[in-house]
Amino acid sequence: MNAVSPARDGHAHIPPPTRLYGDALRFGIHSGQLHGSYEICRDLWRRAEHLGYDWISLIDHLRPHLYGPDQPCFEGMTLLAALAAQTERIRCAMLVTGAMWRHPAVTAAALATIDHACDGRLEVGLGAGGPDLAYEQYGIPFPSAAERMDRLDETCEILRRLWTEPETTFEGRHFRLDRARLAPKPRQAHVPLVVGGSGVRRTLRTAARHADIWNTLATTTEDYGRQLAALRGHCVEVGRDEAGIRRSVTFRAVLVERASDVDARSAELLRGAPDEVRAEYLSFGAPEQCVADLKPYVDLGVRDFLLAVKPPIDWQTVELMITRVAPALREYASSREVRG
Repeated sequence: MNAVSPARDGHAHIPPPTRLYGDALRFGIHSGQLHGSYEICRDLWRRAEHLGYDWISLIDHLRPHLYGPDQPCFEGMTLLAALAAQTERIRCAMLVTGAMWRHPAVTAAALATIDHACDGRLEVGLGAGGPDLAYEQYGIPFPSAAERMDRLDETCEILRRLWTEPETTFEGRHFRLDRARLAPKPRQAHVPLVVGGSGVRRTLRTAARHADIWNTLATTTEDYGRQLAALRGHCVEVGRDEAGIRRSVTFRAVLVERASDVDARSAELLRGAPDEVRAEYLSFGAPEQCVADLKPYVDLGVRDFLLAVKPPIDWQTVELMITRVAPALREYASSREVRG
């Protein structure tokens, strides 16, 4: 059982094990569940595993605001359980579940169950919760960002403690547990927690306390460097070795066999996409261009590269990323380690 220790700021945190997965690069698909058909979602997960991806994840939104009020979206936790059971090797994740949807004890029980369904391959993303049409449509409270961040911090601690302690008593600002028990525990001795977000004041402080993996959208290397500096500062404050937090970025790309095809292909795939989605595209062109675009993130210590896939699925990009980009980036990362 992991011991609870006080951080320098007075909050409790549970130290994670040694750095997960070492320096190996992992490549994943952030698939979402906006495809309108369970069969499409299932086939994407199965094909991602067959192609050799290391990770695949869903979102935890009910009525995503980006694609309009009529965009279909399956409930995330239910779909995660169904799809995780359809795979055999790939790591299965939620990226991310918001702290407002469920009581942390309910979240802990659901995710422990899913970890059994996928034979110990679960990774759990947690966030404060962003815009969603469901808050207004379903009458779900959507408090201030400060309160949501407080709830996220308490949720991280409650999940870890329920998963590792025989009995948990917790008295927080928003949640209370009285000799709470959870059984069965997750199949994994330590379920990886992924804290998602880029807020330098609160989100990265929560990552410093609780995260095994920190995930954010890939914007610019300058902005990413600014976030890294903030994470380092928070790690010092809570007495945490920043090397124990794996770095992960999510991005979009349009990959083609020939660079001359990229303009037409991009116009086709991005037709009607909102500006917020367009801003997530990091690379356009042949695989070699994508390798060049991602190398600076390898240099900054990123080890998980998650390709976001929106409907309709761009299978050419999905296949070129894992068959051409991933091997080249892994070779580049290995060569940097050899050079020292």
